[in-house]
Amino acid sequence: MKQKLVLLSASLIGLTLFGTVATAQLQRNVELKDGEGHEHKMMEIPDGQPIPTVDLIVHRDALKGWNLELKVTNFAFAPEKVNQSSNFKEGHAHLYVNGKKITRLYGNWYYLDRLEPGRNEIKVSLNANGHETFIHRGKAIEDVAIVEVR
Repeated sequence: MKQKLVLLSASLIGLTLFGTVATAQLQRNVELKDGEGHEHKMMEIPDGQPIPTVDLIVHRDALKGWNLELKVTNFAFAPEKVNQSSNFKEGHAHLYVNGKKITRLYGNWYYLDRLEPGRNEIKVSLNANGHETFIHRGKAIEDVAIVEVR
């Protein structure tokens, strides 16, 4: 999982991003709660198949809030197939802020109107049509950005 830091202040229009790499160990087919009490299973991407990736970029909106950009590879958003049978090439993303699931994402952009003052963790995970979180070799396919609101 990549992690980015974004520092913001009332007078700061631009933002500063830098990345580090961290990993989280996850077991295949374990159930996870998404902060709303809803549980999701994992879906392992088979060896030899293209591995989906997601890169979360946070852009400060010129007027208010933040524009979240998801750059994905080896993955297609398929909102018309949500809640249908899963495969490892398509689906949607889940958006979490400070550990709480906010919404599903069906495309590459999302407008987030507000964040609490202080440190905020924004996470997106790639999920199959049946909501399973994609993993490869025990690692969730997700990205995290830290936004500091001053």
